[in-house]
Amino acid sequence: MSPLCGCCGEYIHKLTQQVSVMRKEIKNLRQMLDSAVRAHRKHMTSIQSAVSKMALREPDHKKDQPQPPPSPAPSQAALEQGNIQTVPIGHISSCFSMKNGTPRQPTICGPSRAELRIQQSVFNNPEHALMGLEHYSHVWIIFLFHKNGHLSYKAKVKPPRLDGQRVGVYATRSPHRPNALGLTLAKLDKIIGDTLHLSDIDMISGTPVLDIKPYIPEYDSPHARMGMDSEPCDLNTDQPQATTLSLNDRTDILNIHKTSETDDQSGDVGSLLSRDIFEAGVPVTDSPIVSAQSSHFTNLHNVLEEVKACVTQGDLCQLSCEREDQLSDSPKTKPPESTVDHPCYGEEAYSTIAGWIREPAVGGLEVRFTVHAKRELAEFLPTHLSGPSESDRPRFKFLRSPEEAAAAIRGVLSADPRSVYRRTRCRDRLFFFTLDTADITCWFGRGFAEVLQVRPVEQHTASM
Repeated sequence: MSPLCGCCGEYIHKLTQQVSVMRKEIKNLRQMLDSAVRAHRKHMTSIQSAVSKMALREPDHKKDQPQPPPSPAPSQAALEQGNIQTVPIGHISSCFSMKNGTPRQPTICGPSRAELRIQQSVFNNPEHALMGLEHYSHVWIIFLFHKNGHLSYKAKVKPPRLDGQRVGVYATRSPHRPNALGLTLAKLDKIIGDTLHLSDIDMISGTPVLDIKPYIPEYDSPHARMGMDSEPCDLNTDQPQATTLSLNDRTDILNIHKTSETDDQSGDVGSLLSRDIFEAGVPVTDSPIVSAQSSHFTNLHNVLEEVKACVTQGDLCQLSCEREDQLSDSPKTKPPESTVDHPCYGEEAYSTIAGWIREPAVGGLEVRFTVHAKRELAEFLPTHLSGPSESDRPRFKFLRSPEEAAAAIRGVLSADPRSVYRRTRCRDRLFFFTLDTADITCWFGRGFAEVLQVRPVEQHTASM
């Protein structure tokens, strides 16, 4: 690299000095801003304390009575009492724009997609808050049911899957709760900058998100906990570490030995003699025929001896485990705890759910498309395709193809998105919902739902 001339070096030196001065000025400005923010918070705290004291002041005829001690700062007292002011970290942009037709659970409509952008009002660098999240496949989303329409709630509700039967609100996932908080498990497709790309979602576009947590099966799934807590049944813990082979490893080595025996029949004299030497118990190093492969067969002999011990040990362990299973399955006899030498931890870690979740009173529906609806759906273009000649055709924003849109429509309608009221008193009325940029019109019959029209949202709104 050629040396710099004198004028260039002086110019670079001046630029370096200016950058240094600018950094110092930025540092001073940040300190001043932090001081102003602290002063503002202190001032607001004093104002709130004064207002709270004025609100708690007694009438004039009770001025002589002793006053209660001053309460702590409102924010601190609210936090200690469990009352907090939520601040959304972002808002969902999804393929569902209204409550009508939005899946009640994320597993209903697999192709559903959404985006979540972290606001800069929470973090100056939202990308920093997402570092490491790309290693997880699913995330928990904590959000607000902002489209409830009212804040009333009841102790008993009517889940649509129970077709009018009442259960407690805390035994359901009803959005009408004392605190309108929602929890869903979404699939994390990718992270680009400050935006999360999600799928398998059940949230409306514009939903305020309060928090994101990674899904960890070892912590969140009882079945995964059971697998982690369980331990193998070992009869002899004093065995050397070299004998701890998996069952597949033992089977593979035995198969190799059997294969070598099979190959001996084809005329391999060296292998045949080495097998005879093994059976006779003669060390491999004493045989002049296999002197070139002495170390190899010595290792193989040791491995086979270890495999023999491990297989015998595994058979005994399997017999003892089967005996324990038979005793535990017997309704009359149960071995005492003192006789169980090798308990399998985690057997009591199981999960149960209400029966109506898997066997609801309302069954699934068959979804049909009219010929006209299929033709209209085929006119939509996926979001990743573009062309000047096809610019007049409607285009999806989240869905990748008309086939994926059809699968999403089937997922929504097969679960019967109607409420109990609409199901019982509005049977003969059309049902409308929006999926991505498509407005769906359908009707319900006995055991089926039929899609009548699939029109772009702009065309529908313009015609109304």
